[in-house]
Amino acid sequence: MSLLHGHQNRKALLLAGGLLLASAVLLLLGMTVGSTGFESVLNMQRDPQAMQIVWEIRLPRTAGAWLAGALLGLAGAVAQGLFRNPLADPYLLGSASGASLGVACAMVLFGVSPLATHWVARIGLTGAAFLGAVGAVLLTLLLAKGVQHTLRLLLAGVVVGVVLGALTSLILLLTPDIMQAMQSFMLGSTAFVGWTACVVMASTFVACLLAAWMMSHVLDGLALGEATAQSLGLRLPQMRAALVAVLALATGTAVAQTGLIAFVGLAAPHLVRSVVKTTHGRLILLASLMGAVLLMAADILARWLIAPQELPVGVLTAVLGGGYLLWLMHRHTGRGAGL
Repeated sequence: MSLLHGHQNRKALLLAGGLLLASAVLLLLGMTVGSTGFESVLNMQRDPQAMQIVWEIRLPRTAGAWLAGALLGLAGAVAQGLFRNPLADPYLLGSASGASLGVACAMVLFGVSPLATHWVARIGLTGAAFLGAVGAVLLTLLLAKGVQHTLRLLLAGVVVGVVLGALTSLILLLTPDIMQAMQSFMLGSTAFVGWTACVVMASTFVACLLAAWMMSHVLDGLALGEATAQSLGLRLPQMRAALVAVLALATGTAVAQTGLIAFVGLAAPHLVRSVVKTTHGRLILLASLMGAVLLMAADILARWLIAPQELPVGVLTAVLGGGYLLWLMHRHTGRGAGL
């Protein structure tokens, strides 16, 4: 047993080291990908404009993709442990629909002129998305009458997501001029991420990672069943509420800065578990690193595929993540048929 535990520890360390190395390589690669290509990096020393492109646009954008992916990966690991469901994702409590509704309302209030859109994207959009996401989670908690019953919380999140999504669609139908402006948010984009957004996401990530790691033993207990967790003396109602707060804060912060990016929070914990079986304390950290690498790689690919234009990063993550999950389902179905 101890040999198996030691083997899993080594695999976890190797995976963490590999993900950190991949992050460093992708960070350097992200500095070279853009409309002006590698020339901006070569001319940094003698061209102030090239220096500005790399240090004020490409580098914060690439770092922001890493941080947003880390937040979504962390939230995905917490959600799957909290609901004891491998298909749970960070948007399960209605945060995605709430963020979309908040952005749609902001667009209606501030308009979509170039000046207004720029201001909304920099300040109002971020705040509206975050408030919408957190407000949706609070509404879910209100409908579920707290966090005592996981199934009720799950169903309340689905209901809130459907209702708020319908309200967003209604706003888009009534004000079709905001449709195009909403697309960049709903498809996900790191184009507006700057150093201020990176600082916000980094601070939130550190706080959420520490909180989730300190409560990881609760997720380990819940994995054994709710009755077993209670018999271990865990204060489930309080701990569940704290974990939901971590989930809402991590998801709301990522969505506010980069829009709705699908499958990263769902796929990252799956990829980690396919490599190593470990406790939730390590799973949360590894899923954060995996989500960061996934989103950073997808962002670089989105900028490179049809350069000098770019694809919405959320489209790539949806296609790649959906393809991975379909392959995973096919593999498990094949094994089941073989049994």
